[in-house]
Amino acid sequence: MNKDMSYKAVNDRKNEIMKKAVGIDYGTFESKGIAFDYEGMMKKVGYTIDEIKEIEGRTGIGNTPVYELRNLTALARKFAPEGKGARIFVKDEAANPSGSYKARRAAASVYHAKKMGYKGVIAATSGNYGAAVASQAAMLGLKCIIVQECYDSEHKGQPEIVEKARKCEAYGAEVVQLTVGPELFYTFLVLLEETGYFNASLYTPFGIAGVETLGYEIAEQFKEKEGKFPDVVVATNAGGGNLTGTARGLIKAGATDTQVIGASVDLSGLHMASDKQFNKKSFTTGHTGFGIPFATWPDRSDVPRSAARPLRYMDRYVTVTQGEVFYITEALAQVEGLERGPAGNTSLAAAFSLAQELDKDKIIVVQETEYTGAGKHIQPQLSFAKDNGIKVVVGDPKDQVPGENIVLPKDPSYIKVNEIKLDKLKRSFIKNAIANNSDVDITEKDIKFLAEETRKDEEFVKSILDELGVKY
Repeated sequence: MNKDMSYKAVNDRKNEIMKKAVGIDYGTFESKGIAFDYEGMMKKVGYTIDEIKEIEGRTGIGNTPVYELRNLTALARKFAPEGKGARIFVKDEAANPSGSYKARRAAASVYHAKKMGYKGVIAATSGNYGAAVASQAAMLGLKCIIVQECYDSEHKGQPEIVEKARKCEAYGAEVVQLTVGPELFYTFLVLLEETGYFNASLYTPFGIAGVETLGYEIAEQFKEKEGKFPDVVVATNAGGGNLTGTARGLIKAGATDTQVIGASVDLSGLHMASDKQFNKKSFTTGHTGFGIPFATWPDRSDVPRSAARPLRYMDRYVTVTQGEVFYITEALAQVEGLERGPAGNTSLAAAFSLAQELDKDKIIVVQETEYTGAGKHIQPQLSFAKDNGIKVVVGDPKDQVPGENIVLPKDPSYIKVNEIKLDKLKRSFIKNAIANNSDVDITEKDIKFLAEETRKDEEFVKSILDELGVKY
């Protein structure tokens, strides 16, 4: 008998499809309430960090160089108070085979898929991750399908996304290009079910464990090079996996006092699933359109439980503007001789501002760069923005209105981070946890879990439950 392939029927089979496609029975980590066994799920990866380093090393991933950005540091010090202006370093992850840290994120998944006998891998992503999965699949001889939201309903595609689609195809992947909307997840599930391929999701424990080597490597390199761990690591934040994996790696290396700061491009007011607003943004990842919703409710991804849980590890969360990232991208090329894509430059723009808060002897590390290409350069991005009605002006980035204008800073002194109140996000997380589990009784186990998820004490959790009138 033919299976029911209606939208509802396929979504109703989601857990069954995922169990076969990831090889993880997420149900074994669940309790009857809000809590689930996060660390137990992470252990399901089954590889130690040394084993993952070895897996990544087989395909040339890792051991990427660290550069001290002396000229940008000197520039930041010009605008810093006396005695301030930390040394800025960047971890050049563009040196990985597919041109970004996402190669680490893909390696363990694709290796595991091969080991378990899957014939191919599938990933749903419009970012560098697709290229990373395609690259790893090519190296290990697996088939690969990448599902991307590429276009609006008029079939207009943002240059950066189109660039990434071409890169996936160059590695031999089949790229399923979709318009923005709910069909992405449905198509993804159908492909998983029909092909029997492995779900190389960004959000499985394999993906996050792969990124742990990045944090671990940063800690080791600075211990050897500078005799101490970095004081601050800045990670561009979208779905939370970059920050989560890096922070877990730092902790595993013993760098428990290193402050981890998330940075996103401010696209407040733009709805990512809106067809009309899809091409009003100039950044396809690393922005608040992903960063905020995935921080306040991580379990909205393509697996039942996301392994990316940034609120567990984030010390601060800041935003920068599109214009500030464009400016620092050009500055990196012109004063440091490094031409890199926009994703890592989001955290670099933030680091340029944050360094001015720190003493000169402190070390701040931008933990990634990404490759650049035809669609990622500043000019096609700004031209596309203008074609979509966005004004591009020079002035104070504070005057940015996402979807209406891009304000390039008059000079570097105008690059300033904006602080996001973490406690507000943590309150939203708890509210979402309650809203998504309205039919369960809240237990002490749930309260402990929510405290761990938000890095707060149980009294903080109880105070919000009291505000919401929730009994426990």
